[in-house]
Amino acid sequence: MVVLAASVVIKSGKALVSRQYVDMSRIRIEGYLASFPKLVGTGKQHTYVETENVRYVYQPIESLYLVLVTTKQSNILEDLETLRLLSKLVPEYTHPLDEEEICKTAFELIFAFDEVIALGHKENVTVAQVKQYCEMESHEERLHKLVLQNKIDETKDLMKRKANEIDKSKIEKNRTGKGGYTSLHSMGSGKVDIGFGSETSISSSGGFGGSSGFGPSIEVDSFSAKSKGRPTVSATAPSKGLGMKLGKTQKTNQFLESLKAEGEVIVEDVRPIIGQSKSSAPPPTDPVTLTVEEKLNITLKRDGGVSSFDVQGTLSLQVLGPDDGFIQVQIETGGNPGILFKTHPNINKELFSSSNILGLKDPNRPFPHGQAGDGVSLLKWRMQTLDESIVPLTINCWPSVSGNETYVNIEYEASSMFDLQNVMISVPLPALREPPNVSQINGDYRYDSRNSVLEWSILLIDNSNRSGSLEFVVPPADSSIFFPISVHFSAARTFSDLKIQSILPIKGGSPPKYSQRTVMSTENYQVV
Repeated sequence: MVVLAASVVIKSGKALVSRQYVDMSRIRIEGYLASFPKLVGTGKQHTYVETENVRYVYQPIESLYLVLVTTKQSNILEDLETLRLLSKLVPEYTHPLDEEEICKTAFELIFAFDEVIALGHKENVTVAQVKQYCEMESHEERLHKLVLQNKIDETKDLMKRKANEIDKSKIEKNRTGKGGYTSLHSMGSGKVDIGFGSETSISSSGGFGGSSGFGPSIEVDSFSAKSKGRPTVSATAPSKGLGMKLGKTQKTNQFLESLKAEGEVIVEDVRPIIGQSKSSAPPPTDPVTLTVEEKLNITLKRDGGVSSFDVQGTLSLQVLGPDDGFIQVQIETGGNPGILFKTHPNINKELFSSSNILGLKDPNRPFPHGQAGDGVSLLKWRMQTLDESIVPLTINCWPSVSGNETYVNIEYEASSMFDLQNVMISVPLPALREPPNVSQINGDYRYDSRNSVLEWSILLIDNSNRSGSLEFVVPPADSSIFFPISVHFSAARTFSDLKIQSILPIKGGSPPKYSQRTVMSTENYQVV
């Protein structure tokens, strides 16, 4: 078959929209369309008429005609199928079907016609596919923009953290100059230390001893002779290996300070984000900070049951000063038999197995200090199960079509084990011209029209609201459109229920002050 043109005309034969698929002048197609109303007889039930040269396949649409001009040798069945598909597309882009609205949406109709007909031949597409192609939504593009924005946010957080480290080093340097405490660099040997989990960290602190750190070290000449008569260097000053990385941040900080001195108001761009990364946590202020963190990777089935359930946890230690690293950590686990613990290779495994104490194999070595992020990982654990009774949050989605509308009812049920914070349930929707009609909700919602997602947010789920529901109405759609449902939340309790009992100083004296941060968050939590 060969379609010469697809047109929308009024009953007098005036063309409102016409798309030609062969080389044809405007005068010629206007002549064809002008003669079309004269060929259509009144009271006839035919859907086509023929002349000596062409065939008109047409369908009335209210006060208009949708006309295909084809060759006489084309397949009439294929022509009728093409006409039927185009007649479904026109109302999708034009409301109401009148002359003014057709002219307003002329380009949208031409683009849709081009997706159906290529070089005069019908393409094997559906109405939904044509709408998707014309919208030109790209999952890869959205993913790229999301990754790019995450990198920008992480870079901002890194810049602020490094600026804080520089400010701290300046404070420590001033204290050393005023005789607050003796520098450890003027005695002992400087050395290059390959630290716990790091291949390039450089330390020159004598407080680590001859073999400090969690890895092999290379001794260099002593600086004790050179340090005479010179100002001492703070034990927490940034090392030379990081000087190149910190230079740009320091210049940026000085530039901001100069703007503030001139009276400019500097507003930092800080946006609250649900499920912030570890780098966004505030810098530690206590000598010892321990972080218990668990990540959930859970996939639930829409009809009930668990497809996959994986919990991965870490216990991290962050030490500020070199003298605070000579410690051992007494912990208490919740006794969950499904959790498998694994210590770092430099941790004394026998001591941990017998007494639940985390300490280095060599008690004369301190834990490394000044580590970025959450510090060094001492303990890891993992739990895998298919037991649906311990799932923190279950989601049930019930879509049902009634007439020209789809009623969607979504319910959540939360386990009494956890109080969930910043809960976000993201439900994908079909492409809509208007936001969905939400009739009932426990919490708040936001409609993301660009990604066609309804975001249901609950600030806190505790004993007062262990269950809740959301009801909304959208145009008719297949039930699979509303999946997968993505869930994000955090909690201050973990499956391992790991707690820090005490900090044990190795060299005696009072234990250093410590703080514990416990967080459980979702990494990939879906209902499919």
